[in-house]
Amino acid sequence: MSDMYANPEIETMPREALQALQLERLQKAVKWAGEKSGFYRDAFAKVGVSAADIQALSDIRKLPFVTPLDLRSHDVYDRLTLPLSSVLRFSYQEQSAGEFLQLYTSGDVAHNVEMMLRGLVAAGVNRTSVVGVQGDLSDSRLLDVQYALEMLGAAVVPLGTDYRRWLRLMDCVSMDAVVSTPQLIMQLVIQLQAVGKDIAAYPLRMLFSLNDMGPQNLLQRHVVQRSHARVYNFFAPPALGMAGALFSCPAQQGQHVQEDYWYPEVIAFGTDTPVEDGQMGELVLTSLMAEALPLIRFRTGQAVSLCSDPCACGRTFVRAMTPLQGI
Repeated sequence: MSDMYANPEIETMPREALQALQLERLQKAVKWAGEKSGFYRDAFAKVGVSAADIQALSDIRKLPFVTPLDLRSHDVYDRLTLPLSSVLRFSYQEQSAGEFLQLYTSGDVAHNVEMMLRGLVAAGVNRTSVVGVQGDLSDSRLLDVQYALEMLGAAVVPLGTDYRRWLRLMDCVSMDAVVSTPQLIMQLVIQLQAVGKDIAAYPLRMLFSLNDMGPQNLLQRHVVQRSHARVYNFFAPPALGMAGALFSCPAQQGQHVQEDYWYPEVIAFGTDTPVEDGQMGELVLTSLMAEALPLIRFRTGQAVSLCSDPCACGRTFVRAMTPLQGI
């Protein structure tokens, strides 16, 4: 680990080597899902495809898409690839689009923590940081945040969901960062204002926003205007079951896709056709290392374009750019 990268070998890997790694992992992921998950075994059989058909990254287009409706309408245990004795953690997550029960092996947890660790290090969190974690820690995504912070040696302040606890701890502990959701961050701002206090008066330098409704935090402008903190976004929809698939770096030019763990595509809305390079479309994600609950060609419903131009931060991961980029 360096001051800039949690895993410099992967985060700055040449594109050709990264794509070779992706293909190797994609082939294994498709084989694992097709053999171990009843849901994917049936889905692959319906279109007549198997792991043997994946000889290049472009062959991913032979695989069927999965939508949030597919996930909600099928029993999670039909998607499970392992016996329950192999499951380390259960987590119930919900949003307006639906509710999801997520299951994780020890390997899944380790991968999710590493992805979160990379995003935190990219923003400048280190062992001297004091970081508040706002929200319900029964949510696995926040547990990943806590574990990643503790691996870094940063001090963790569990803020919970009670605003009275927020206000008390904000006065008792000098935090330089808070990890939360856009809604809870705004609630924190509002509750401070209600007692005559200004969030800008606190030493917060970083706010990490776990965005479950899309890569871009729609409340970001309001938060920035009311504080001196810089906002870093994580894409954290409950369907993914984790928060680190996409993260923003100090360059703030889109969000890096953690391509050793997720393979991104962009599909023209309303079709199954890939867009031209750099064009806007729907983000589709495939998990490359998930053990308990693989996701193959998951249609996120989010509008993005992918940029593979070199990033000022030095990372070689592609960046997902949203229509609101720069707003």
